[in-house]
Amino acid sequence: MLLAAQDHWVATWGTAELLARGPAPAPNPNAAPPKQEAPTINARGFDNQTVRMIARTSMAGKRVRVKLENAFGSAPVKVGAAHIALREKDSAIVIATDRALTFNGEPGVTIGPGAAIASDPVDLTLPALSDVAVSLYFPGETSAPTNHATALHNTYVTQGDATAKTSIDEPTVTQSYYYLAAIDVTAPANAFSIVTYGDSITDGARSSNEGNHSWPALLAVRLAAKKETANIGVANMGIGGNRVLRDGAGVSAVARFDRDVLSQSGVKWVMLLEGINDIGREASVPAETVDANDIIGGYKQIINEAHTHGLKIVGCTLTPYGGAGYQREHGESVREKVNDWIRTSGTFDAVVDFEKATRDASDPKKIQAEFDPGDHLHPNDAGYQAMADAIDLSIFTKKK
Repeated sequence: MLLAAQDHWVATWGTAELLARGPAPAPNPNAAPPKQEAPTINARGFDNQTVRMIARTSMAGKRVRVKLENAFGSAPVKVGAAHIALREKDSAIVIATDRALTFNGEPGVTIGPGAAIASDPVDLTLPALSDVAVSLYFPGETSAPTNHATALHNTYVTQGDATAKTSIDEPTVTQSYYYLAAIDVTAPANAFSIVTYGDSITDGARSSNEGNHSWPALLAVRLAAKKETANIGVANMGIGGNRVLRDGAGVSAVARFDRDVLSQSGVKWVMLLEGINDIGREASVPAETVDANDIIGGYKQIINEAHTHGLKIVGCTLTPYGGAGYQREHGESVREKVNDWIRTSGTFDAVVDFEKATRDASDPKKIQAEFDPGDHLHPNDAGYQAMADAIDLSIFTKKK
C-alpha cells in the first residue's frame, strides 16, 4: 500500500532500546509468575523463533505501521515475517484483526547494524488504550538482541514461524521487548505525541505487570478521556537505571535524545524526569558524585536540543527518595537544589511537580507510605496514579 501524501503519522506507543547483555532481568516483583522463565534469551538471542510482544496504544488510529530497530547490534538481523493484531487475552489475538506486515512490499526485512526501519502501512482500526500484539519471526541466529527489559507485559516466545497463529502454545515467557521500537498511527493534522523521557520511574518500575499503571500509561488514559486531548499520543522513553550525564543503563539522556525523542513520529512535547540515578551514584562510585549544577547543565543541553527542533519541554521535579539504598545527605541537598531550579528558572516551557504529588507531608524527603512499594524510591500503582493526576492537561492544548 502506498503512503498517501497527506498522511500524518503519530506515535501511539514507543519504547527506548538497549543492547541485551547477560541473563534476563529478574521478573517484576508485582507480576504473576510466567509459565516459564527464559534466563538465557537475552544472552543468546533468537534462532528459528517467533516473538509475540504486547504493546498498549495511547491514541486511536485506523492506519498503522511498526518501527523496528537494530540500534545496538553489531550484525544484520533478518526478520522473516511480521504480523500485527489486536490482543484478545494472554498470547491470543483477535483473528479478524490480524494483518501481515510488509517492508517495501516484501514479507521480511534485514535490519543492518544501528539501523531502524518502518513497515509499510496497513489498514487496521486500533482503539485508544488497546492491547496490540506484534509478532516477529527470526529465521536465523540474531545474537544478543536490541531490547527493552521492562516491558510490563508478557512476551511469548516459541519455535518456528508462529506469526499468524491465533495463540502461542506452551510459550517461553519473558517481560522484555525485542527490536520493537514504536507503533505509529495516521492521525489528524493537529494530532501529536508526548515523549516521556526518563529513568525507571518513567519506565514504570514496581508497577503491576499487565496493569498499564506507569505514569505515562495513566497519562494516556487521562488524555484519551477528553475530546480536546484525545488526539495526543504518548511514547514512553524511560530506561531503568538511566542517567542524565553518563552512560550505564543505556546511553545517557544527553546522548540518546536524537534517537529516542526526535525519531518519534509527530512528537511535539517532551516530559523530562531524570537525575536521581546521577545523584545516587555517589553511594557506589564516589568519583562520579555530581552537584546540582552538573545536572542542571545536562538539563540545559536537553532543553536546547528540544527547542532547536521546535519541541516544547516540561520539567518534572524529582520525587523523594529518603530511605532508598543509595540516598545520602549530599544527594538529598542536590535533589532539592535541582527541584528548586526546575520550579523557578523559567527555562522549561512548563513544570509538573511530581515531588509535591508524592512526598510525605510530615517528612518531605520521603515518598508517602501509601505510595511506597518498599524500596522508598519507585512509586507503586497508587503513586503512579498520583503522578499522572498531577499533570495539568491544559499544558498541551495552550496556543502558546
